[in-house]
Amino acid sequence: MSDQSRAQRFTDRRVLVTGAAGGVGKQLADLFRAEGATVVGTDVTEAEGVVATDLADPTAITALAEHALSELGGLDVLCNVAGVQSHSRLEALTPASLGLHLAVNTVAPILLTQAVLPALVESKGNVVTVASISALMGQPYNTAYCASKGGVLLAMRALAIELADKGVRVNCVSPGGIDTKMIEGAANSLPQDANWDLVAKSQGVLPGFMPPADVAEAIMFLASDAASSITATDLKVDRGVVW
Repeated sequence: MSDQSRAQRFTDRRVLVTGAAGGVGKQLADLFRAEGATVVGTDVTEAEGVVATDLADPTAITALAEHALSELGGLDVLCNVAGVQSHSRLEALTPASLGLHLAVNTVAPILLTQAVLPALVESKGNVVTVASISALMGQPYNTAYCASKGGVLLAMRALAIELADKGVRVNCVSPGGIDTKMIEGAANSLPQDANWDLVAKSQGVLPGFMPPADVAEAIMFLASDAASSITATDLKVDRGVVW
């Protein structure tokens, strides 16, 4: 769909997107802009028009929130897209790797939501966080990622209940395999002697990795007024993973 033919669902909306230097995050930021939004994007990777932020650092999260609110003059939508993933056998899992997964994938979305909450309450805005099918099923060699995504999924559901009387919606999207550099890197981190019969249980019935736009469009729907009665939900976009 061309920029000219897209519906303008987000005219004058103010949006903050993490993980905006590539993959789903970049696609999402571009789509929001194409539909009339003003966007602040952030990523640990430096890129043009992207605010460099290490989401593993709580002080950096506070600074990011202050910058985004000053730049945008408020906030209507927060999209927690940034994430890290690396496979490891339990025997090789380190406290540092486990801590990084939890810091970026679980703690950062909670802290960033906390930091921008007054602005979201004022605008009756919403939060959409990328969880994962890894939050919903056990996967071999993926303990740190599964734990971190399971944590953020339940945290967002808890926030959806807590913030409902403030008029703030909170939802998640749980993707399966996406054609991104992060997924490619994660696949390359699988043990050489991995049991591929177990790994294959995470594959969808529709073959192949999905394009980032498929996940971005699902996030856009939950962030839009069309989803105004949807909160505390998790939208699976997984090409039909059979549970």
